[in-house]
Order: sequence, then structure tokens, then C-alpha cells
Amino acid sequence: MSKLKVIVSRAWPAEVEATLKEKYDVQLNETDVAMSKDEMKQALGNCDAFLPTVTDPVDAEVLSAEPLRTRFIGNFGVGFNHIDLDAAKARGLTVTNTPEVLTDCTADIAMTLLLTAARRTSEGERHLRANAWTGWRPTHLLATKVTGKTLGMIGMGRIAQAMAKRAHHGFGMKIIFVDPYPPSDEVIQEFNATRCESIDEVLANSDFVSIHCPGGKETYHLLNKENLSKMKSSAFLINSARGDVVDNDALIEALKNGTIAGAGLDVFEGEPNLDKRFLELENAVLLPHLGSASTETRIAMGNRVLENLAAFEAGDTPRDKLV
Repeated sequence: MSKLKVIVSRAWPAEVEATLKEKYDVQLNETDVAMSKDEMKQALGNCDAFLPTVTDPVDAEVLSAEPLRTRFIGNFGVGFNHIDLDAAKARGLTVTNTPEVLTDCTADIAMTLLLTAARRTSEGERHLRANAWTGWRPTHLLATKVTGKTLGMIGMGRIAQAMAKRAHHGFGMKIIFVDPYPPSDEVIQEFNATRCESIDEVLANSDFVSIHCPGGKETYHLLNKENLSKMKSSAFLINSARGDVVDNDALIEALKNGTIAGAGLDVFEGEPNLDKRFLELENAVLLPHLGSASTETRIAMGNRVLENLAAFEAGDTPRDKLV
């Protein structure tokens, strides 16, 4: 029996690529240069399974490819707002993602952003590397204490719960959250968390606001000028979820004029095209989308795609099927 033809959009961990070579007729991206929309359309016409990642805009235009040979799209990543699921469904495609396996590492990055923004450690390192440090003094780089403060979660899914575990049990933080689909009472009790009735309540009562909701039309620019103004002037915004949940213009203005104290960002609207104004802000901690960037997690993500593909090939329903 002939092997499935598989095209992978970016370079994957070597261990996973070795499995792809063994099981499939695979075309790898050895240069690791992002594919253009035309290249993705061509791929959809020339393979049985296309494996993109979260920076590939698999939109309606790409999915209009003719001819269309592809029947399976296995996304390397948990987020899927870059894929037009309606268009994929209309063309009879099965689409999967990779939840669960990146929960801990993404929560680690969210907590790293919180600590770094609060304690001004990026500023401190830049100060030291610039050979500007003249020694310890009582008022140098005064920052914000984390222990015992209130952490507000926008969304309380797996990653938010993992961050709540770190924050509550590790730093004695009070957890409040808003989520239209709240976790079980058992989870809420584990963190002694308080469910809020609205995002306004979370914003007004949090020392740190951490975003853990999906991207898409419903959450686009959820953190806009109006909502940012509801936060405490001493509060920090943390985003390790999706860049387009935050209005760049509004956040930059809020950081410049002191509406909020600071921000820790691992994702950005329009990435990788960073709004250069962020680079001028000392009170913004900026990371290049490192949430799942550990060797163990990226291998697990690749293997999860392979698991979903194997199920599809066998005629079974992949456990991470989106459509």
C-alpha cells in the first residue's frame, strides 16, 4: 500500500521528522522559511495531509485551492484562529490541533512574564549589561511585590489552571477569574478561587491580569482602551494566549501614560511583525512567542499531530478533531 503524501509547513524537532520519514511520503521544510499563501495552496493540491503551524494563515483563500487533494490538516499548536474552520468544513476537511501537551510550559512562560514585569528584571539585566550599575542602593529599580497579590484570569481553561496552581500554591496569590464555561467546583476549591460575574470585575480587582482566552472574532481586541482603563494603575497585563485579544494601540498608550504599570507579552497582534513602539517601553517585557518552546513539549506536540493523523488514516475520529 502506498504511503500518504504529507507536507510539513515548517521545520519540526528532528525526532518527530524521523518518524514522519519512516511512516509517510513526506516533504519537509528544511530551510524553515514560512510558506506563502500560494505555496500553501499548491501544497493542498499535492498532498493527502498538510501539517501547518500557528503562524500559517490557512484562511478561506488558501482553502479555495483547486485542485484539492488534501483531506487532513494537522495543526502543530493548540491555537487554531489562523485556520478558517468553516471553509475547511465546507470542503470536507478534517482539522486537528495539539491541546494538553503544552499546558505546563505555557503556564511557566506566563508566570515568567508576571515575575519579570513585576520585579523589573529585564530592566535590571539591561542596566547591568550596559555597564551602568554603580552598586546597591535603597531606591534602585524599585519594583512590585508578587506574593499575596490578586491574580485575575480571563479564561480558566487548562493553561490558566496551571498558572493558578503556580501562583496560588507558590506565591500565595488570590485567584479570581471570569469564564463563560467555568471549571468544576473541585478545581475552583483547589485554588480557593473566586468566580467573577464580568470581565469588569476582574479588571477592577486584580493586581495582575492574565489572558487565557482563545483568539477569534469574539475576543478580538477584548483588551481595548475602555477595558484597560478599568484596571488599577498599579496593575500589570500578562498575555501568553493570543496577540489579537489585545489592541496594540490601546496597550501602548496605556503603558506610556501610566494607565497600567506594565505588561508581559509573549504574543502580539500581527506577529512576527512587532509594533516597534513596544521596543521603546521599559515597562513592557517582550518575548518571541516562547510559550511551548521546550524540547520536550515541541516533541510532544509533533507526536500529537502524528497520533491524530494515524487515527484519520485508520478511519477513526482523531481525539483532537476540530471539524
